[in-house]
Amino acid sequence: MKNNVRQGMAIALAGFAFLSVGDAIIKSIAGMWPGTAVAALRYCLGAAGLGMLLFCIEGKEGFRMPMPKIQLLRGFAVAIATMAFFSSIFLMSLADATAIQFTNPMITALLSAWLLGERAGRVTWIVTIIAFTGVLLVLRPNFLALGWPALLPVVAAVGMAFVMIGNRRVAGAGSALQMQFWIAAFAVPFLIAGTIAGHLSGFEPLRIAAPDWAVIWKCALVAVTASASHWLVYLGTTRASAAEIAPTVYVQIIVALLIGMAWFGDWPDLLSLLGAAIIIGAGLYLWRYRQARNRAQ
Repeated sequence: MKNNVRQGMAIALAGFAFLSVGDAIIKSIAGMWPGTAVAALRYCLGAAGLGMLLFCIEGKEGFRMPMPKIQLLRGFAVAIATMAFFSSIFLMSLADATAIQFTNPMITALLSAWLLGERAGRVTWIVTIIAFTGVLLVLRPNFLALGWPALLPVVAAVGMAFVMIGNRRVAGAGSALQMQFWIAAFAVPFLIAGTIAGHLSGFEPLRIAAPDWAVIWKCALVAVTASASHWLVYLGTTRASAAEIAPTVYVQIIVALLIGMAWFGDWPDLLSLLGAAIIIGAGLYLWRYRQARNRAQ
């Protein structure tokens, strides 16, 4: 049993680490195409690939759509989160953007209390405040350099919190592959609309031109790596529980930090590292608190 848990955590670690590799590939496109357009192309390719895979494995039955309104929410939320996150890593270091996005467990807990009627106790509020103290430390140099666009990772975190809430509502309504396909398929029209709106806004960084081939193959590569990452995480949950695997998600920040230094020359200052540590610590504390509370019930 212990070996299964270790295997599951190792597989999930690989999956989450691979996600940061994909984010680094996206960051390498900075300046070649707008983040909105990159997000749209990545999800168009991803939805097409997932759709073909779904048909091969589950046939026509796989395209049965459970809970369409929740699927719409998931698609809209992941579209907002992806556009915001891709745009943020074009502007700031990969590690900083990733660290800020990891406030989403705390935001999810607060939104769940508001939208789902779940109880958000005093501990949740305290941990959230502590986590956002870390966010302020990470944001400090970015906000001075970028202004309001430095808040894009926070927008991404809120978007992902809504994705998590939507995922809870559709849990068990279909296969993991089916749920992956529908969130990608519903995200595509929102991403295309956001890309067109950015182009028509007249804001130069969002103007679309014909993409270089490097942009196309990198987006295709990320569509594959992201799907592979999610599959590895899912495979990990077949050997260990989701609760046991949950802390491994923070390996993304470590991998993002190492890649940022080695590939992009982004060396964080001590306050940014402290902020990232506070965010990770708050997330892990909230996880352990929930585990203890669940055992006591």
